[in-house]
Parts: sequence; C-alpha cells; structure tokens
Amino acid sequence: MELTEKEYGKMVEKATPGSHLAADCAGAFITGGLICSIGQFISDIYTLSGFSQKDVSCLTSSTMIFIGVALTYLGLYDNIAKFAGAGTLVPITGFANAVASPAMEFKSEGLVPGTGAKMFIIAGPVIAYGTVASVLYGVILYLMS
Repeated sequence: MELTEKEYGKMVEKATPGSHLAADCAGAFITGGLICSIGQFISDIYTLSGFSQKDVSCLTSSTMIFIGVALTYLGLYDNIAKFAGAGTLVPITGFANAVASPAMEFKSEGLVPGTGAKMFIIAGPVIAYGTVASVLYGVILYLMS
C-alpha cells in the first residue's frame, strides 16, 4: 500500500496525542517550584544547625543530588517527570537523574565499560559545552574589563 505525503500526514496527526499546554505548564511550574522549595527547606535546616554559608551550599547541593539519584534508583523520578515534564529539569536534581539513569541502565555491561562509560552519555556534552562556554565567557569578560 502506497501512501501519499498528505495521507501519511493525516495518519500522523490522528495518532499524535494532543497537547494540553496550560496543564503541562502548570505541572512543570508546580513541580519545579516544589523541588526548589525542598532545596530551600534543606538549606534552612543546615543554616539553623549552625553551618557556615559555604558549608550550607555544599551540603544542600549534595543532599539534592542524593535525593535525585535515590528517586531515579527507586524508579520514581520518571513517574514525577511524566507529570511535571520540564519541571524536573531543575538543574541539580535533573542533572543527577541524567547521570544516574544511564549508569543504572548499562550496569550489566560492567563497572567500567557499562556504568563508568555510559553515565556521562547524556551529561558529558553538558559538562563539555558548559566548560567551554564558561572559558569563553571568562575571556570575553576579561577583554571587556
């Protein structure tokens, strides 16, 4: 059976689920805000415990990374992402998920060729481009001052 481009386009349009833009945006906003609020709550707890601001920053980041990886390990992060969409891309937890997911997926291939090599399959380009961009921005800032 040969399909024309127009017929194929109609089939694709019929099979594609509709987008609920307002609901998707609301879910992303609420979830992203909730993740940030949890981070602020954790930061406040560390501050009230008497840690210095530098230590609070480090401890909060480490705790949020742990939570992101733990939720990924338990299979909950993907369920949250289905509801929240881009709301789960809050940098630190989203980045932790992006590193942990491939590491878990390829662990059967071994510690080094599986987990070690594949854990940066998604996050690696982010790290590389982020490093290059920061150097370029630094050079531009230096030249402008």
